[in-house]
Amino acid sequence: MKQFVWLLCLVGSLSLVAQPVMKYSVDVRSNLDTIYVSLEPEEGLTGENDVFQFAATAPGTYQTMNIGRYVSDFKAFDKKGKELEVKRQSINQFKISKPELISKVTYSVAETFDTRVDELPIYLMCGSSLEKDHALLNTHVFLGYFNGLQSSPIALTIAGRQGWDVGTALKFENGVFYANSFDHAVDSPILMGKLTYADTSLSDTPIRIFTYSANDKITSTMLLKNMMDMLGAAQKFLIKLPVDQYTFLYHFEPNPPGTTGAWEHSYSSEYVMAEKDPNGAFMSAVTDIASHEFFHIVTPLNIHSEVVEKFNFVSPTPSLHLWLYEGVTEWASNMLLMRGGVISVQDYLDNSINFKIKVDEKHFDKTWSLKKIAEESFTTGAKQYANIYYRGSLVAGLLDIRLLELSEGKYGLRELILDLVDKYGKGNPVSEETFIDEVVKMTYPEIRDFFDSYVLDNQPLPHKTYLAKVGVSFREPRKKGLIITPMEDMTKDQAKMYKAWTTNMTRR
Repeated sequence: MKQFVWLLCLVGSLSLVAQPVMKYSVDVRSNLDTIYVSLEPEEGLTGENDVFQFAATAPGTYQTMNIGRYVSDFKAFDKKGKELEVKRQSINQFKISKPELISKVTYSVAETFDTRVDELPIYLMCGSSLEKDHALLNTHVFLGYFNGLQSSPIALTIAGRQGWDVGTALKFENGVFYANSFDHAVDSPILMGKLTYADTSLSDTPIRIFTYSANDKITSTMLLKNMMDMLGAAQKFLIKLPVDQYTFLYHFEPNPPGTTGAWEHSYSSEYVMAEKDPNGAFMSAVTDIASHEFFHIVTPLNIHSEVVEKFNFVSPTPSLHLWLYEGVTEWASNMLLMRGGVISVQDYLDNSINFKIKVDEKHFDKTWSLKKIAEESFTTGAKQYANIYYRGSLVAGLLDIRLLELSEGKYGLRELILDLVDKYGKGNPVSEETFIDEVVKMTYPEIRDFFDSYVLDNQPLPHKTYLAKVGVSFREPRKKGLIITPMEDMTKDQAKMYKAWTTNMTRR
């Protein structure tokens, strides 16, 4: 299993319809590991808004979260301060009598880092941490919404300790955070406290880094310095970044109380990691993870299905195309480093192919296809889920080679990704049912067999055969184990393909 779990989150449809603004006031100054929430909705609630919903899951977590478990003392009041009748309808739902009379709702939410639960623990990077010197706030762990008002605009005020800095991708003016909808709020984590800050820009795209380091070992300036080559390679790989701004949020502490990792969002990514000495190996590992998360600005921000576009916070709904969201993203985050000259070809072969093959074959059930991993990711697939970063990435790499072969080195997976961004993009989701058909139409008929064999089915992956096409040797001597290296004596065709495979960064 990977030490880090990579997750993603995507903004839902941000249509600004005429719905009442939800005015939240949140207090995180307490030392009691508790977030205190007050909500004053604008007038306009009706009988249809009688259920207040907390998230059962969140986009890209691929886990059942049931945030309602952490909620207590939920109350609703009318304009005169009279308490309205409230019944807990389910673990994540509160039913309120006469919702049209609601003037105010109050409740408390336990922070997730220090709150024990019997089952379904929430990944640290998807939860909340509340301490004297900082607050890490994923908004879905303390905000909810009225039935029918998931798209209502949100104005959020957070009372933190005096002198705290704030990092977020949300619009923040005069002490108020603004979100176009509940989906938008969930897509935008907030980091507060004693933070360091650094920034740069890629072309016209501002890049910001906010960092909390418990013992001040790691600063935003350090992180930015180590990221610059990666960010430049990503820009070269994508030609033009499909976002107008991006924010990195880092949380480091010595002994994190659970699974560490990162969670990707549309315009930001959030990281919870163990605080270590910032030596070369550690900073390189942090940058590698950032490369993966940053590439999510393509998948699924710009390329995603209707399941992600219109997210269901009530009941977890998996998307078949997890192979795209995570597998292709993991491949691209490594490939752009190699093609951009940040890492060597041999480093790529060792860490992005050789290592992943070993993990795929030794630690996961070979009978599980990428399709099955996606379909059962919320249930029985939990133990197999992490293989989407190994087998999923390997399949993406093989798809790249197959496309390069069919196009004689002119069109690979990178070019397909760029064409998909042009064809779909934000607000134009792909189809769960017909997306693979569309990819086949955009490329070659032979690609249908590839998807049938290695995405929809669990056929053995043809590493040796495919790598030979691009001039890479695949050997398994008994004593040394698997060895993957560039061939010393390539044929003319192999040399041509090797060059395309290792350096292809042109649009066509």
